[in-house]
Amino acid sequence: MKKLLLLTLISFLFGCEEISSSGITKTSGTSEQIPVELIEVIDGDTIKVNYNGNVETIRYLLIDTPETNHKQLGTQPLSDEAKYRNNEILNSGELTIEFDVGNRLDDYGRMLAYIYIDGVSVQESLLEEGLARVAYVFPPNTRYLDDFEKASKIAEKQKVGVWETPNYVTSRGFNSSVFVNDKDSSKEAIGKCLIKGNINREGKKIYHVPSGNNYDVTKPEEWFCTEEEAIKAGFSKARE
Repeated sequence: MKKLLLLTLISFLFGCEEISSSGITKTSGTSEQIPVELIEVIDGDTIKVNYNGNVETIRYLLIDTPETNHKQLGTQPLSDEAKYRNNEILNSGELTIEFDVGNRLDDYGRMLAYIYIDGVSVQESLLEEGLARVAYVFPPNTRYLDDFEKASKIAEKQKVGVWETPNYVTSRGFNSSVFVNDKDSSKEAIGKCLIKGNINREGKKIYHVPSGNNYDVTKPEEWFCTEEEAIKAGFSKARE
């Protein structure tokens, strides 16, 4: 009885949060967007932020991007592109986060949230650009699942990003092995370095990412693992 009264008092005092009998912090049904400060972009779906004076790791709700440095999977194709694009979006405006109605933390102690820049969903942008898949759907944290699935279908229909290579996206993650027999694969490109560096007739150095419209028809003079490497080598991104 005393424990119940204590939980009720805590819920009353803090309003937007409640503590379950298991001790797991949950959020209420609010869709409030909370301003936070970006500290670090870890990969395409994970960041570190300053939240209420503490550095917290946040895992994006309902999406999954290719791994950049997994112990078993290594570096997967398009992982660097997803991280680069995530970083580019996050540094373009005001960063806010939104919690769903379920558990706030995952099994690794990371916060679970929806991410916004100037009120626009970062998850939805990554899905629509073909740099992520819908994944880790654990009710009741499904507030924007329908919107995310629609965004993902746009990329899948256009066959961009992770959808460009058949069978790369699976229900369990991303299957890097499909690139071994890809017609555009080379020893340098398999499983990691997928950015094509091309020098056109005017001598201008241009690089093409796998999600670009002219990627398949581009014959590379050089391969790059990240856009940063291409830029350092004097290449500019293709306008597509």
